Amino acid sequence: MAKEEKSIKFSMVPGEEIMTYCKPFGIEPAEPAPPRKEGKGPFNHLVLRNAMVIDGTGAPIHGPCTVVVDKNRIVRIVNSIFSPPESGDFEIDCTGMYVLPGFVDSHVHIGNPIQGMTGKITPAEYVYKLWLAHGITTVRECGALMGLKWTLNEERKSLVNEITAPRIMTYPTLYYPWMVTEVTDAAATVSWVNEVAKSGITGIKLFGYSPEVTKALITEAKKRGLRTSCHHTVTTTSRVNALDSARLGLTSTEHFLGLAEALSDKGTEQNYPYDYNFDDELMRVRQDANMWRKVEPYNSKWNAVIDEMIGLDFTVVPTLAAWEPAIDTMRCIWAEWHKDYTLPALWRYFQPNPMYHWSFYWDWTTADEISMKEAYQKWLAFVNDYKNRGGRITAGSDEGFGFQLFGFAFIREIELLQEAGFHPLEAIQAASMKGAELLGVEKEIGTVEPGKKADLLVTTENPLQNFKILYGTGHMRLNRTTGAVERIKGLRWTIKDGIIYDVEELLSSVRDMVVAEKEAEAKAGGK
Repeated sequence: MAKEEKSIKFSMVPGEEIMTYCKPFGIEPAEPAPPRKEGKGPFNHLVLRNAMVIDGTGAPIHGPCTVVVDKNRIVRIVNSIFSPPESGDFEIDCTGMYVLPGFVDSHVHIGNPIQGMTGKITPAEYVYKLWLAHGITTVRECGALMGLKWTLNEERKSLVNEITAPRIMTYPTLYYPWMVTEVTDAAATVSWVNEVAKSGITGIKLFGYSPEVTKALITEAKKRGLRTSCHHTVTTTSRVNALDSARLGLTSTEHFLGLAEALSDKGTEQNYPYDYNFDDELMRVRQDANMWRKVEPYNSKWNAVIDEMIGLDFTVVPTLAAWEPAIDTMRCIWAEWHKDYTLPALWRYFQPNPMYHWSFYWDWTTADEISMKEAYQKWLAFVNDYKNRGGRITAGSDEGFGFQLFGFAFIREIELLQEAGFHPLEAIQAASMKGAELLGVEKEIGTVEPGKKADLLVTTENPLQNFKILYGTGHMRLNRTTGAVERIKGLRWTIKDGIIYDVEELLSSVRDMVVAEKEAEAKAGGK
């Protein structure tokens, strides 16, 4: 037994897991976030006066209301018209503004080791500020790719607000090469879960495994009260698809992987081309579209699978925006925010290259985009139908790949939920309350209610009428009086744990980082 435990020993040394794989390439872990300089508060008595409230439960707007926060908790929400004025040691006049819950991004990666091949990995400070600037106050880190201890250290510092960052919930992954050694049997899997559980994690991220390993991991995680998510790698979905995992007790499935195999009444295996190579990214993305051709929406198999998954309290995290580069590559390449907000090394990582994950578009054709669009309509139909029947859908971005930038891609995810058929109130609900439920913290965050933590957003306009006002670059609108095209930036303040962050200050800081990095590279190149 001692020999077996040694073979799967999980490194707790900062960055050692990533360095084991990346050291030969000269890649260093991402820079941890510096001590917090931004934000005001928390205050003993914060008063947000005369706000219209979107509470995140799916209820319509109500107000004007005064939201009272003592330190980091909402203590009461009262109608401003029928209640006497209340004074605080810090007050914000929210007349004409809207208050809604902080967003929960339920699928993120703080750092991506392979991006280090193009220069340094995006600094954590850069990522966090973009998240907060787009209203994201809580994230589920799916993989801890910078190493478990590195990520948990960031989680701890964010929890006590030593750094400017959303609340982080770390889900390490049993996935080679990020692990020092690969775990391949049930006994080693149980030992690995026991080892990582000692660190105080709340969940584990799975990739596709054998039935033996999948069952052992989910079973042991449940015994320890840990939640689980799974990216169903297609090399294993003929044996363990999303429905199989749900039956084993998996908490959530990520993306649309493993679902086509479960939904089809024409067999559980994909109709792979005879020359298909999973490690060829271009070929793999093409098959992501092809796998949905045998799925028939709303037939008996479709209905039975959805009903069973909902009965198992199974959550779907669709990450719709992550597949948009395969639908409209040009849109993603020319997104207006890249100029001011994308770091040079990250921009290089986005370029077509077989070595970089999700940089598959070196020969992505018109026919490929059409094929993906056809598949995508079925995927959107599934997401909306699952929600309509009472299933839990959350908003997750999986940014940092395929020209999808941190924060911006999350707002796009909310837009795509609306495109799928969600009422804007349902899209906000998926991005807040449902995300909190998935993470098991719905008693603490996710809605604007007394007793909850003060994770709040203050917008200058109604986001339900136009989610584009939430983008850091704002929304273009013609002022018909002056004839000028104006930029409407709707998100004014992001409040996390009662600390008020000025969104424009965060965005300005990120722009400065990008300028500084470009100047440093230009100077180095000129020597």
